[in-house]
Amino acid sequence: MTPNTARFLFRGAAIYGLIVLLPLYLLERQVAAPAAALAHPEYYYGFIGAAAAWQLVYWTIGGDPVRYRAFMPLGVVAKFGFWIPTFLLWLNGRTPTSTFAVTNVDLLLGIGFFVAWRGLKAPA
Repeated sequence: MTPNTARFLFRGAAIYGLIVLLPLYLLERQVAAPAAALAHPEYYYGFIGAAAAWQLVYWTIGGDPVRYRAFMPLGVVAKFGFWIPTFLLWLNGRTPTSTFAVTNVDLLLGIGFFVAWRGLKAPA
């Protein structure tokens, strides 16, 4: 993996993530409330805020992938930390296939982040 490829990967992930996440601020009634009878909306909004902050981390890593290489495994954990539970919920029939299908982007990005981390040399 070249630094330019890693730059494209992380910056693309950041843009994709913000496009997916930010509209959720306006869609609580359509997305969260029907499924969960949302008694604690702070969890919903807190998730969106924390996940959006990670998109800024990906943007930063993409700015200088070699310099910020040490943060790449944290991105892998973040992506798999969402995909693995969703996968297990889907296996148990607790989340729809459409939701699981969308989260497969996180699996692919997590794999890409891992490949970038392994493929780039640490700065001297």
